[in-house]
Amino acid sequence: MASFTKHGDGWRAHIFVYGVRQTKVFRTQREAKIWASSRETEIRARQGADAAEIHTVSDAFARYVRDVSSTKQGEHKERLRLAAFERDFPHLAALHLADFKTPQLVEWRDARLKKVSASSVVRDINLLRNVFITARKEWHWIHHHPFDGLKIPLEAPPRDRRVDPWKEVRPLVRALGYVSGVAPETKSQEVALAFLVALRAGMRVSEILRLGKGTLDIERRVATVQHKTQYLTQKPRRIPLTRHAVRLLKPVADRERCFTVDAESLDTLFRKAKARCRIEGIQFRDTRAEALTRLARKVDVLTLSKISGHKDLEMLSRVYYRESEEDIAARI
Repeated sequence: MASFTKHGDGWRAHIFVYGVRQTKVFRTQREAKIWASSRETEIRARQGADAAEIHTVSDAFARYVRDVSSTKQGEHKERLRLAAFERDFPHLAALHLADFKTPQLVEWRDARLKKVSASSVVRDINLLRNVFITARKEWHWIHHHPFDGLKIPLEAPPRDRRVDPWKEVRPLVRALGYVSGVAPETKSQEVALAFLVALRAGMRVSEILRLGKGTLDIERRVATVQHKTQYLTQKPRRIPLTRHAVRLLKPVADRERCFTVDAESLDTLFRKAKARCRIEGIQFRDTRAEALTRLARKVDVLTLSKISGHKDLEMLSRVYYRESEEDIAARI
């Protein structure tokens, strides 16, 4: 039943149908009555409709961001990626879920592959898949699974780049102005220290930059840091540290935050140091694989997975273990 009240120089319409309450202000009472009648009819019609015919792809994105992404550390990135889908493919985002099927995903995939790498498309596919699985299993908004039959693009083979301690590590550390055993005073020196710690501990950049007095136990040689899947495990990651990593961190272990440089500045300063040293191909993230490859000679694979935080041993072996066949042959 609709009701109408004066609102300044206009009229406010109020409707309440099947638990749905809506209100809107109009210039005249006639406009308010037309809107109220139209909305009541629409809401009553939707009560008998299937959820997949009511909700759009954009509706699913909005609810996923609100209910799921908001519980993750990667909320901001997921929000941006879903917003990019709506911006670049508005005609697909406006579709009702009942009409969004594999052919529509194929259209989106093929268009994306013309602009970005296969790896980027696969990351987006994983996010979209989670949205639709959640909509199907938890919200009952959709009955079919659009990803059934979708061909996933082949990603580029994993990097096998190693880090040379003499030709690359030493020149980079010098270019960044770091002095061993001395607490860094500049952002560049912090980048050098983070680089060395990563080579010794096998930690991610985000984990290293979270180190501080509250997360670093020098005596036990354990770091306790938050991680991107903590919303699933409900506990932080505890990382055993090598003696070399602890020795590097001791000068800054009493600070609230061992590093004040942020991830973006770290990447910029590292790139500039590479350019000055004329070193090509290396990326900061190669340090993690280099450290785990070296540690693989000292510990068994389960211990290595405990250090790295990997539950998938195949991923650990395929992506992060980079010892060449020649080096293995030399040892056997």
